[in-house]
Amino acid sequence: MITLLIKLASLLAVVLLLTAYLVLIERKLLGRFQLRYGPNRAGFHGLLQSFADGIKLLLKEDIVPAGADRFIFIYAPAIVAIVPLLLLAVIPFGDTSILMGKEIPMVIANLNVGVLYVLALSSLGVYGVILGGWAANSKYSLLGAIRATAQMISYELALGLSLVPVVMLAHSFSMVDIVNAQARYPFILVQPVAFIIFIISAMAEAKRLPFDLPEAENELMAGFHTEYSGMRFALFFLGEYINMIALGALVAVFFLGGWRGPLLPPVIWLLLKILLVPFLLIWTRATLPRLRYDQLMHFGWKFLVPVALLNIVFSGGIILWMGS
Repeated sequence: MITLLIKLASLLAVVLLLTAYLVLIERKLLGRFQLRYGPNRAGFHGLLQSFADGIKLLLKEDIVPAGADRFIFIYAPAIVAIVPLLLLAVIPFGDTSILMGKEIPMVIANLNVGVLYVLALSSLGVYGVILGGWAANSKYSLLGAIRATAQMISYELALGLSLVPVVMLAHSFSMVDIVNAQARYPFILVQPVAFIIFIISAMAEAKRLPFDLPEAENELMAGFHTEYSGMRFALFFLGEYINMIALGALVAVFFLGGWRGPLLPPVIWLLLKILLVPFLLIWTRATLPRLRYDQLMHFGWKFLVPVALLNIVFSGGIILWMGS
């Protein structure tokens, strides 16, 4: 129990610290992409900007609209923030480590159905968005929530299908077994199509440009969180950035070999691989325009899903041929 509590506390502290500075890194990188400085006033080169933003949101008035469903309105943001944290429970951060004279697995929960756990939790994130938009009793929020729900459900299918070849190669649903199956080479080398489908679907799941239709402020003001303020808005914001870290961890485990790498400690290797995905998402945000909604849905259903299905059939044929 003590070991589990230490793991949980360490993971929570690292993730929250990473999230705080990921916001700053995004603002700094977007500034450079757009030929401006970005935040540089709070602390040395703006290093305290995220903490200043957190204090500002904490002190802002928390308003609940008069016609809102108060209970759901208050607790919906917590679902958005908690779900990506729960995803990290099955991410292996290394093989084993010595703690208090014992050999401790570097994973909070090594589930033998880890991939199914990930897919189940990713579908739960939809509830926080749809409930938050519906409970606010605002047409703008409801339209944003409906957009978000349709988008997330559509791209969850392609995301799940992209992982089928990975499971076929690893012969296991366990995240630890998937990393161990990449001892000789990362799966990105043999499953580049699955990787591309997964990363595009992950961008849509995270509602990042060019897939940020749920927050299309030109039409909907701010999408599903229009009526939120103070710390409840901050929870939506926090959930988005924790989700970026969780998606980076999933990409690292499924396609980049997890903690494996030469010279550096396993945790450092995993952290570097995790941070590649947020950097890619930020770069994409600075580069690509937003899609139209019909383009978004057509791309998911008419392109990604068929390609993912064809990739499963092709991968299965190759595995059978190699096995024979």
